[in-house]
Amino acid sequence: MNKITFLGAGSTVFVKNVLGDVMMTEALQDFELALFDIDAERLSDSERLLTSMASSLGSRCSVKVYHDRKEALRGAKYVINAIQVGGYDPCTITDFEIPKKYGLRQTIADTLGIGGIFRNLRTIPVMLDFARDMQEVCPDAWFLNYTNPMAVLTNVMNVHGGIKTVGLCHSVQVCVPHLFEALGIDQTGVVAKVAGINHMAWLLEVTRDGQDLYPEIKRLAREKQKAQHDDMVRYELMHRFGYYVTESSEHNAEYHPYFIKRNYPELIERFNIPLDEYPRRCINQIADWKDMREKLFASENIQHTRSREYASHIMEAMETDRPYKIGGNVMNTGLITNLPREACVEVPCLVDGSGISPTYIGDLPPQLAALNRTNINTQLLTIEAAMTGKKEHIYHAAMLDPHTAAELSMDDIVAMCDDLIEAHGDWLPPFTS
Repeated sequence: MNKITFLGAGSTVFVKNVLGDVMMTEALQDFELALFDIDAERLSDSERLLTSMASSLGSRCSVKVYHDRKEALRGAKYVINAIQVGGYDPCTITDFEIPKKYGLRQTIADTLGIGGIFRNLRTIPVMLDFARDMQEVCPDAWFLNYTNPMAVLTNVMNVHGGIKTVGLCHSVQVCVPHLFEALGIDQTGVVAKVAGINHMAWLLEVTRDGQDLYPEIKRLAREKQKAQHDDMVRYELMHRFGYYVTESSEHNAEYHPYFIKRNYPELIERFNIPLDEYPRRCINQIADWKDMREKLFASENIQHTRSREYASHIMEAMETDRPYKIGGNVMNTGLITNLPREACVEVPCLVDGSGISPTYIGDLPPQLAALNRTNINTQLLTIEAAMTGKKEHIYHAAMLDPHTAAELSMDDIVAMCDDLIEAHGDWLPPFTS
């Protein structure tokens, strides 16, 4: 029997979207949807919701809960990953509060920066456990990774886990629609080319009927920057570096050394930067979950409209051999020629019955490749720390992070890392000096 395993299935709303899409895809009917999560209550919620949805939608997919991860994975053809190790309390709180004592402020802290480094370090061991289980019980499965930090975790699963992995992020899908909607530009007939690294991929080309739309985009963006709005960091990056970046302004504010600076506090207001944004979202989501849960289960006739999430489209393309284009995170096998081959890059990919075929990009504009490399440096040193167990590489990763290095001395960076290691405790594997 065909099987799709969802790891982190306690994320009920996301499970509804992704596996609801599966239920509406003819090529994926009769698949078993195997659910696994360490939170039994949330797992039960997801089972109840999906069982009701399958009935409402007339889907032939079966829903089955597992409490043994290896059994959930056994025989799977596709594995969807959406875990968060450590959750908001205690780990996200730790990622924000300890750096704050050193004067280092963050917005999201789930990709790069000191928060991203430590999220990686506590997640990589769990991901490698998944890989070991998969090597034993479903070695040919595709691993569809939605968990951040996307670039590092996708890299680790491919290189060190030996598992066919593609990283999937919403930022490529929504980049052009959000930009055009904000600027009041018609999106009809627009053709775009996006490549770079996750959360810092670039809108390299954007045309309609062969006409370059960038001059008009930049003109309208300059006008919009005269008043405060919620995408000011990205518009400023486009003005200074020439291209629009995929991920949101609150994310990109902490990927660069230019925006969150103690010596220039006015930049926070000027660029409308929401410090501590991710903890705020976590608190709101936790508070709203009870009402959201009641709404989800209020009707026995739960309907769904197929979303733009890539997962079901990828599996459909592989099952039917009908090609589908995605923006995927894959290893840089010479795809972007002025970025390191050891890096995970985000490029257009063609999906069909043969798997996932990434697109050759060539050189990025030099200033964009340079910005990407500043983030790749920290990504690769974080992987080095995780795979060697050497504390010194945690320090190296942090000292090479653009935002951290712009704000703190090397002594303070080392001390902050030591404090974070101690505070995380058993959430991290042991590291040697």
